[in-house]
Amino acid sequence: MPKESDGYVRAIERGFALVEALGRSPGRHTLSEAADHAGLNRATARRMLATLVKLKYCEADGRYFRLRPRALGLGLSYLNALPFWGYAQRALEDLRNEIGESCALAVLDETDIVYALRLPARRILSANLGIGSRLPAHLVSLGRVLLANLPPEERHNYLAHTALKPITPRTIVDPKQLAEELELTRERGYAWVDGELDPAICGIAVPIRDQSGSVVAAISINLISGTSNEAAAKRRYVVRLQKTAQDIRTQAA
Repeated sequence: MPKESDGYVRAIERGFALVEALGRSPGRHTLSEAADHAGLNRATARRMLATLVKLKYCEADGRYFRLRPRALGLGLSYLNALPFWGYAQRALEDLRNEIGESCALAVLDETDIVYALRLPARRILSANLGIGSRLPAHLVSLGRVLLANLPPEERHNYLAHTALKPITPRTIVDPKQLAEELELTRERGYAWVDGELDPAICGIAVPIRDQSGSVVAAISINLISGTSNEAAAKRRYVVRLQKTAQDIRTQAA
C-alpha cells in the first residue's frame, strides 16, 4: 500500500475499499468479513465503518454492515458526468425496440469493460449483468472495439501484460491472435465475438466517439449464438449500430 504523501491519502483508499467490500454478495458483512475483503485490519476497518455509518453511506444491523442508498450516488456521479449517457438511454431503447435484441453500452476500465447501460431482450437469457457490472475486455465485442481503438502503445502494453484467461473453448488466449483480431476490428469499424464468454451468446459492437474523434465508449447488440453468423449480423446490424452511435455523439455535442 502506498505511503501517505501530499499526493496520496490512504484513508480515502481504505474508505473506497470498504465500500467495494460491502457491495459484494450477499450484500451484508460482519466487521471481520468486510476487513478481510478490503485488506484491512479490524481496528482500521472499525474506524472506517463508523465514519461511513456517520456519513450515511452504510448502516449497522446488529453485527452486520450493509450499504445504504446514498452509496449509489457514487456511481451515478460518474454516469451523470458522461455527456452522452442521458441520450444514450433513449437511443438504445429505440434500437432494442426496433430490432428485438439485447443492447448495451460500456466503457473501458483498464483490462475490463464496465456496463453503463444494458437493455436485455426477453428472448435472450439475461446473465446477472447490469449497470456497473464488469467483464474482461477480450471476451466480448464491446471490449474488442474499445481495445482496438486504444493508442498503439496502450494496446501493446495490454497485450504484453494481460493474462487472457479462457472461458470457453472459443476464447482467444494467444496475444498474437488477439492483436490480429484487434487490428482487423479497428480497420473494419466493428467487432464480432461468438461464444467466447458464453457458448450461447454472440455479439457485434461499434465505437462511440467524442467530438475530437476519440473512442470513449462502445455499443453492442447481443444475439443467441447460432441464429446469425458474422456476415448476416454485419448486414443487418452494423449500419443501425453506427447510426445510433452517431446520434449519441451528435446529441452529446
